[in-house]
Order: sequence, then C-alpha cells, then structure tokens
Amino acid sequence: MIEVNDIHKSFGEAHVLKGISTTFETGKTNLVIGQSGSGKTVFLKCLLGLLTPEEGTINYDGKIYSELSGNEQRNLRQEMGMVFQGSALFDSMTVEGNVKFPLEMFTEQSPSEMQDRVDFVLKRVNLVDAHHKFPSEISGGMQKRVAIARAIVMNPRYLFCDEPNSGLDPKTAILIDNLIKEITEEYDITTIVNTHDMNSVMEIGEKIVFLKDGLKAWEGTNKEIFKTDNEAVTDFVYSSELFKKVRQMYIEERN
Repeated sequence: MIEVNDIHKSFGEAHVLKGISTTFETGKTNLVIGQSGSGKTVFLKCLLGLLTPEEGTINYDGKIYSELSGNEQRNLRQEMGMVFQGSALFDSMTVEGNVKFPLEMFTEQSPSEMQDRVDFVLKRVNLVDAHHKFPSEISGGMQKRVAIARAIVMNPRYLFCDEPNSGLDPKTAILIDNLIKEITEEYDITTIVNTHDMNSVMEIGEKIVFLKDGLKAWEGTNKEIFKTDNEAVTDFVYSSELFKKVRQMYIEERN
C-alpha cells in the first residue's frame, strides 16, 4: 500500500501539485487520470522518488520515503518496477538482454539463476519465442510486453506504468490492460497507472484518482465514475461522443 499525504511540488513559481492525499491499495490496479498539465507525470515521479515534494509524505507499507537514509531509499527503489510510455527498451540489446539488464545491474545472481528468471517472466507475458529478437524486430504490443517483463523481473512490490497503451491499437491496448491487471493480482503488487485512456478506466480502473490543475478533484471506481456529478470529471470522461452516449444510456436506465 502507498499512502500519499498532502504532497506539494513546485518548480519556481509554478505550483504543480497542490496538496494531494490518497491511498493506493495492494493487489489492485490504481489509475491516475487527468488532462495534459494536470500534474500526473510530476505526481508519478514523486511516487517513484525521482522528485522530492516540498511538503507532505509518501508512505510505502510503513516506510516514509523522506525519513529513509540514502541507502534505504535506494533499496526501496529497487522494489519498484517501471513501464515507460515508449517502452524505453535498449535497441542494441535483444529482448532477453533487455529483461536481464536489471538483474545484472542490481543482483548477485548466477548466470543460470538470471536465465531462469528471464525465461519465467517472458513466459508470463507470452513471449516464449522472442528471446533473441531485437526491439526493432517485434511489434509495439510485444515491446510493451517486454517492458512489463523487465519491470517485474526483480519481483517488485510496486509497479508504475506511464501511459502503457500509448501508440497501441484498441485490441492490443486491452490485452496490455488485462496483463497488467493479472500480474497485479497474481503477485499482489501495488500498481499505479498514469493514463488518459478511458478504455483502461472501464477495463481495469479498480481505484481512480482524477487530477485537475494539481489537485485531486475526484476519486472512486470505474463503476462510480459514470455516476458522478462532478463537473470536472464529466467534462473529461464525456469529451468523446462514445462516452456521451454511455452517459446518456446510464441516465435513461436510471430514470
């Protein structure tokens, strides 16, 4: 579980995060949504320990990040897995090499132990025959699965995903959403996904935090988001004609 208590973050005179408090539960897919400029990326970087809030605390299963020593903070960051928006794979490394990289950097496992772990996570994301391919030789959806395999190879307690469906077709995006949800439940991870994809909200949004102008404007589940009268949320959710129709259908059924 990650507990966020009244965090503030500024860059010069720009006050980006303005006192956000929320809780992200273990074993659930927690989504952070909001328009561009709402503070989602800065918020995620604070959760990852890449940025330090000027005020407030972030508590990881009883460990307050700002109160830890430098070594303790580094150890905690090794318990975090990250799936980047563009996958961020090394072009010069094979799929196997990309997934093995964190093990080589941060563990003292033997070559056979590392190979066993790489084989296991690649099988888990359904990439059993891709070990020796390079990123340029596989599809965007496969690259995202490699990125997920690399993120979980260290058996993290916390998994962060930044726009994991960016650039994917709708069918592949649903597959990635479902994979993230399955891994979260299977390994009992605290997962936080930054997204603007309403399909992800509908598919896996067990907990949703909606940011607007650096504030938490709303939080709830993917079932509750279609019932809320919060104007900022409805403007965001029903910005497309599809979701306007979904909203109208819900209103008609309720009446």
